[in-house]
Amino acid sequence: MKKKVIALIAVAALSVSALTGCGSNETAAQTSEAAATTANQETAAQTTEATESKEVADTDTTIKVAASAVPHAEILEAAKPLLAEQGYTLEIQIFDDYVQPNLVVESGDFDANYFQHIPYLESFNEEKGTHLVNAGGIHYEPFGLYPGTETSLDNIDNATIAVPNDTTNEARALLLLQDNGYITLKDGVGLTATTKDIVENPHNITFVELEAAQVPRTLPEVSFGVLNGNYAMEAGLTVADDALLYESDDSEAAATYVNVIAVKEGNENLPKIKALVDTLKSDEIKQFINDNYNGGVIPYK
Repeated sequence: MKKKVIALIAVAALSVSALTGCGSNETAAQTSEAAATTANQETAAQTTEATESKEVADTDTTIKVAASAVPHAEILEAAKPLLAEQGYTLEIQIFDDYVQPNLVVESGDFDANYFQHIPYLESFNEEKGTHLVNAGGIHYEPFGLYPGTETSLDNIDNATIAVPNDTTNEARALLLLQDNGYITLKDGVGLTATTKDIVENPHNITFVELEAAQVPRTLPEVSFGVLNGNYAMEAGLTVADDALLYESDDSEAAATYVNVIAVKEGNENLPKIKALVDTLKSDEIKQFINDNYNGGVIPYK
């Protein structure tokens, strides 16, 4: 009797063990299957995310540029069809001052601007705390002194001369006059020169400091005005035909004051920015510049 009881207990134990083993195997299988499903879902999600990112990058083909009207917006208009051939849509908005074009790029409302030279860009960053960088030099505009109420430099004695009042452009105007012997500046002031740095003024010139865009409008009221190239052209003036003094195209100023495409730091290597710069530096655009601006705009090498 005892032997039969022991045998039954043994059989029961084996049965329980077998059932427990099956349960363990099934649980392991289910766990493995769940893990595999999760991994597949994560892979699918990653693939979808990567695809969506690529689609965003591929559709980011609109380039918004803030520009001065002449010559910058005109040059950009000439570049429009060339960029369209590459799949880019160029949107241009004209500004008539030297502040807002930088602020709208800093804010991210625009991709780039085209109106300024490097010294002004660097000065603006320092003064305003912006983070703008040069993405590529496009052209150079000789600075010139133009007639106002007087048409000859023989009448420069006691003259009034309007000059831009922003740091770098005022210095450039004064350096032009110094290079031609009409004033003398303190040694070493360079691109920081203002009228306060004039140490010799033998012709007793009176300087009228104005926002750059205002200088051409003031010509009927002053003897002469020193103008940025773009504002001179907007006023219908050209270096070749109208300027009484101007910077030579092989001067240090040509390299120093090259007009650039400016973007917010970190965006200079975006494909659409590179496409914009490359197009503006193309032979087609260089030819457009040479054909249309009578020496007032010179393509940058």
